[in-house]
Amino acid sequence: MPRKGMRTLNWFSPKHNSATDVNSPSTSQFSSPSRFAFSPSRPSFSEAVIDRTIEMAEQMITKWDPDTTTFAKVTSLFYENRKEAKDFIKYVNNLHKAMHFHASENSRSDKLVRAQSLMQIAMKRLQKEFYQILSINRALLDPESISTVSSRTSISTRSSTSEFNVEDDDDNRVAIAGESINEVEDISNVVMADLRLIAECMISSGYTKECLQIYKVIRKSIIDEGIYRLGVEKLSSSQVHKMDWEVMDMKIKDWLNAVDVVMKTLFDGEKILCDHVFASSDAIRESCFTEISKDGAMILFSFPEIVAKNSKKSPEKVFRMLDMYNSIVEHWTEIETTFESAIRSQAMTSLVKLGEFIRMALAEFETALQKESSKTTVAGGGIHALTIDTMNYIILLADYSYVLSDILGESPPPAKSSLPESYFGMADSDESPAPAISLRFAWLILILLCKLDGKAKHYKDVSLAYLFLANNLRYIVVKVRSSNLKYLLGENWISKQEQKIKKFASNYEQLGWSHVIQSLPREPNASMTPQQVKEIFKRFNSSFEQVHRKQSLYVVPNSKLRDDLKVSIARKILPVYREFYNIHKNTIAKERYSSHVIKYSPEDLAHYLSDLFFGPIELGSSSSVESSPSRTIPSQLQ
Repeated sequence: MPRKGMRTLNWFSPKHNSATDVNSPSTSQFSSPSRFAFSPSRPSFSEAVIDRTIEMAEQMITKWDPDTTTFAKVTSLFYENRKEAKDFIKYVNNLHKAMHFHASENSRSDKLVRAQSLMQIAMKRLQKEFYQILSINRALLDPESISTVSSRTSISTRSSTSEFNVEDDDDNRVAIAGESINEVEDISNVVMADLRLIAECMISSGYTKECLQIYKVIRKSIIDEGIYRLGVEKLSSSQVHKMDWEVMDMKIKDWLNAVDVVMKTLFDGEKILCDHVFASSDAIRESCFTEISKDGAMILFSFPEIVAKNSKKSPEKVFRMLDMYNSIVEHWTEIETTFESAIRSQAMTSLVKLGEFIRMALAEFETALQKESSKTTVAGGGIHALTIDTMNYIILLADYSYVLSDILGESPPPAKSSLPESYFGMADSDESPAPAISLRFAWLILILLCKLDGKAKHYKDVSLAYLFLANNLRYIVVKVRSSNLKYLLGENWISKQEQKIKKFASNYEQLGWSHVIQSLPREPNASMTPQQVKEIFKRFNSSFEQVHRKQSLYVVPNSKLRDDLKVSIARKILPVYREFYNIHKNTIAKERYSSHVIKYSPEDLAHYLSDLFFGPIELGSSSSVESSPSRTIPSQLQ
């Protein structure tokens, strides 16, 4: 047994008398106190081991004592000589293991006091090195850089710096750039490896608190500064309550940008660094990351709650709230895997408050739409402002259909019995994300259509009322087809609305042009006296001029609907008129003042009809119905 113990400690035999023998297996010989097999028959040998360990450690530690020499005070060990820095760590580890062994044998030994004094000097040196590396390499340890390095290469624990020879060759710029990136990554890996080496040494030597204190102060400041630079600041309820919405809107935009940045780079990079430096202890690295990230993360994820709780629940603010809600949902997986329960709870609370805001604001929008009672009409039967604003608002809501499906999930949708038959059948296929949310959008559009029906009744000319309905329903259908509403409401819904448009257009033609059509003979080629021919021409002229004068003020903004109406009207008038004109024009031409009887040739009529539905010049702006959606509440509902 004594012989085995001696073999275990054979590194301290006289043949190893160089204090700088860096190839000696010092670390492995002190892997645990049990390796020091103390032999009662040879106590002097154990003392020799301790003496030798302390002597070797003392030479290195005192050399780098910042309180004894100016060189040690102003010079960084890890930057001056990384090979010697590795030796420094080895000697400190050996010293600690020797102290641990000797303490079990003689806790009041002078050698132990001496070793403890050396250990304090060594820890002071390592604290200085740890602080310097963290401070000087802030750029290399930037969370974004750490995330990039981590995604490109696995983090290495290499302890030596590679040599880099990059030629300045204009023809090889891409290769040079790539090598430069690799150089930065290699240096970052070396810096991270040094930090890990120091941290493990300090922690194993019982100086965990001092190590973490330095790390937390520096790295927490980086997170807090990063969040502040991104425009996110801690706001009180009173500040939000008093803030103009324009200012708050800008702060929300900053927050939305900040969430993407901090989740993809700031917190991710910081966690990678923390996990690497304190890889030796799961508990330490988790608690350390929690400490440095908690305040910043709490400010970040409490912002939506404060805004939602202290802002007026108005429809125009819904979209910013939806943006924030959607941002948290999109990053929820990262939130769950990155943060501890308090931060996750705060993020969930913000989701709940945002959901409450959105539900209340949308309910207010629906109520305002139902109560809208203005009697204003649009000159020429064009698109009503209520139609434009409401549809633009609903279209933007449709872009958030999946989020709204989650937010409105607990609220019952409108009963199908409250919807007309033409609304049945939509949202029953797989192309719709949720039938319930589809019914809600259908319900909002139905309310709008009911309001348009009421406004149509304010037109004295019934034909113009139908043209108004055709114009507005066509606008609605076009908007549905060109947005996510197409998938929410479905082709069946669109088809039924298009049938309604045709019916409105047909009613308009019948009421608006019936007098002109009826003024022509049913049998234009029938035999007639000159007086009968003359009476028919006069009756047609009068009817056409009267209708054209009135309807030249009408407007149809949609080009397809406009062309369809003109073609349909022309088909009902021109063929009959052309046949009658060609047969009987010579009869009238022989008479005096024939030009007063036959005022229009078929070509003239075609030109007059082609000019219809553009409205007067001053109404030209009424056809600007392709405006971009606006994130505001419809002006008619304010």
